[in-house]
Amino acid sequence: MVANTAEWIQSLVSKYYRQDDLNCATTTLKVLAEKFNIPLQQQVIDAALAMHGAGKYGTQCGLVEGALMFMGIYGRVNHIPDQTIVDICREFAGKFEIQFKSLQCRILRPQGFHPDNPPHLCEPLTYRTIQFSIDFIFIFYRPG
Repeated sequence: MVANTAEWIQSLVSKYYRQDDLNCATTTLKVLAEKFNIPLQQQVIDAALAMHGAGKYGTQCGLVEGALMFMGIYGRVNHIPDQTIVDICREFAGKFEIQFKSLQCRILRPQGFHPDNPPHLCEPLTYRTIQFSIDFIFIFYRPG
């Protein structure tokens, strides 16, 4: 049994990265879905396949993309108007950029993308961004 949210996040991220070899977007999407008890269709998980910096190109970070994908699903499941979902996602992106100094993978990733890098360099950052995403959803995105 995991004692708190931070440990729970670390446990799931570690499993998804090390055992399942999932990327950051898929990992974020799956952890958030588990936290908020939202089932994901396989096709949604498949869609996140190359969303880790746009297929390692280094643009928008998969930690952002996975959270945004989840917020769209969460909003629709909870019958939140589309424009409200869009506004909340924009708010999230702005707050993420302030908190982590960028939305770009090539800036957030400790060493960029080099062939000799070990896999999942962003694991410690992933813990923090998923906690940030959970906190954001609890504060700003409660259906009502």
